[in-house]
Amino acid sequence: MSRRKKIDRDRLLDLAESIVRERGAAALTVAALARAAGITNGGVQYSFATKEHLLTAMYDRWAEEYDTKVAALAGDDADRRAILRAQIIVAREEEYDPVTRDRTAVMMAVLMQSPEQLERYRKDCTERLDGLDFTREEDRRLLLALMAMEGAFIMRGFGFMTFRDDAWDALGEEIDKILDESGKNA
Repeated sequence: MSRRKKIDRDRLLDLAESIVRERGAAALTVAALARAAGITNGGVQYSFATKEHLLTAMYDRWAEEYDTKVAALAGDDADRRAILRAQIIVAREEEYDPVTRDRTAVMMAVLMQSPEQLERYRKDCTERLDGLDFTREEDRRLLLALMAMEGAFIMRGFGFMTFRDDAWDALGEEIDKILDESGKNA
C-alpha cells in the first residue's frame, strides 16, 4: 500500500507565484498549479478549496512578511507616524532586493485578478493614513513620501518606467529628506 504524499502549502504558494511571474495572473488556475506541483487537482483543493482561497493564502503570506519587516523597523510602541515611516523605508529597501521586488509585483498582479483581495489591499492602504492630520506639515510630508515611494515602486515594478540606478538612488535620498523633515516636526 503506498503512502500518501504530504502536500506542502508553502511549496504550492511558491509555485503559484512562479506561475504568475512566468505566465501572468490569468494563468494561475487549480489545474495549472496541480501540474506544476505534480499532484492532482484534488491535492491542490485539499490545501486550498478554491482559487480564491489560494489567492487569500498568497496575500496573507505576503502581508505577514511585510508586516513583520515594518514592525521590526518601527519598534514595539510605534505610533501611526513611525509605522508609516517604516512602511516607506521597507518599500524603498525592497526595491533593492530583486526577489522581494519581483514577489511584490506578482502580488499586485494577483490583486487585479481578485476583487476580494483587491478590496483587502485597498482597505489596508487606506488605513495607513488613519490618524494623520493633513493640516500638519509633517503629516503632509509623510503623505508625499508615501505617494512618491509607492508610485515609483509600482512604475518600476510593473515595468511602466525604467529607472537608472542613480535616478532611483536620488529619489530615495529625496524621500529620506522628506522623512527626516517630518520626523523633526513630529
